[in-house]
Amino acid sequence: MTWNLNLNFRKMKILLTSTSFDDTPGKHHELLNSQGFKLDKKRGPLKENELLKIIDQYDGIICSDDEYTENVIKKGATNNLKVISKYGVGLDSIDLKAAEKYGVKVTNCPGVNQVSVAEHVLALMLSFYRNVHLEYNITKVGKWERLVGHEIRGKQIGVLGMGSVGKETAKITKAIGLKVKAYDKYMDYEFAQQNNIETVDSVENLLKGLDIISIHLPLNEETKNIINQDLLNEVGVNKLLIINTARADLVEYEAIEKGLENGTLMGYCTDVMDKEPMNPNHPLKDLDGVLITPHIGSRTYQAVERQGIAAVNNLNNYLNENHIS
Repeated sequence: MTWNLNLNFRKMKILLTSTSFDDTPGKHHELLNSQGFKLDKKRGPLKENELLKIIDQYDGIICSDDEYTENVIKKGATNNLKVISKYGVGLDSIDLKAAEKYGVKVTNCPGVNQVSVAEHVLALMLSFYRNVHLEYNITKVGKWERLVGHEIRGKQIGVLGMGSVGKETAKITKAIGLKVKAYDKYMDYEFAQQNNIETVDSVENLLKGLDIISIHLPLNEETKNIINQDLLNEVGVNKLLIINTARADLVEYEAIEKGLENGTLMGYCTDVMDKEPMNPNHPLKDLDGVLITPHIGSRTYQAVERQGIAAVNNLNNYLNENHIS
C-alpha cells in the first residue's frame, strides 16, 4: 500500500519559490528530491499577478513571502492546489481566511530559526554601537578614520514579543550583560521567571528607560505600526535604538525619520523592508543612523537546512495523511 501511494505522489506537481531554500546546499535538497515530485522552481517572493498565471498548475507550494491573496488561493483551489507549506514562520503574506474557505492547508516552520535570528540581532546591535558598518566602508576606500563607539554591557534592552526568537534574544543579551525586560500579550511567565527576566504589562511600560528595543512580533491588524510616532512621544524615549528582524510594517516609517531627525532615536537596524527586494531609491537607505541587511536573519546554513526539512516534511506529511494523489 505504501509503495503504491508513493507512486501516486510522483505525479504531484510542486512549486518552490524560496530562494534561501534553493540557494543553500544541504539535506533539505536531498529530502525534497527524494520525494519524486514533479518540481518547478521560481525565484520569489512572487507577486499576485505572477502567481495568478501559474497557480492552477500545482498541487502544493513551498513558498517564501509570496502574495497568496484570496484570488490566488481561489484559483489554485479550483484546480489542484491542496497545501501551501511556508518556508519560515510568518504567515502575513498568506490570506489564511481564504485558505480555510477554499480548503487549502497552510503550514509553517516555527521553532527552527530562533538561534540564527537572535544571533543576527546581536550582530546588528554590536555593529551599530561599534560602528563596524561605517568603519568597513571607510577602510574599504583606503581611509583610516577611527570612530568612537559604545559598550553594550549594562544597557537596557526591551524584547517586544516573546515567541521562540524573542526568548532566544532575551537569553543571549542577558548572558552578555544587558538588562532585559520583556512584553508579550501572551507572556510565558514561567520562562521569564526561570531566566530572571523582568516583565511589564504594556508596550508603553516596556519602552520606558530603554536603550534598545528588539521587535519579535507577527504582523497583523493589531500589531501593524505598533511602534509609532505617537507612542514614542507619549513615552518620551531618548536615544533609543530600534532593532527589527520581524516585519517592516511593525514600525511606522515616519517615526523612524522624525526620531532620527530630533534625536529621540539613536538608530534603526532592520533586516526587513516593506517591499523586498528593497527599492534602490528607498528613503530609509540614505538616512544617517540606519543599518539595513537584506532579510538574512535566518539565512545560515544550519537554519536553512532545518527550515527546509521542516517545510518539505510539512508538505509531505499533509499529502500522506490525506492520501492525496
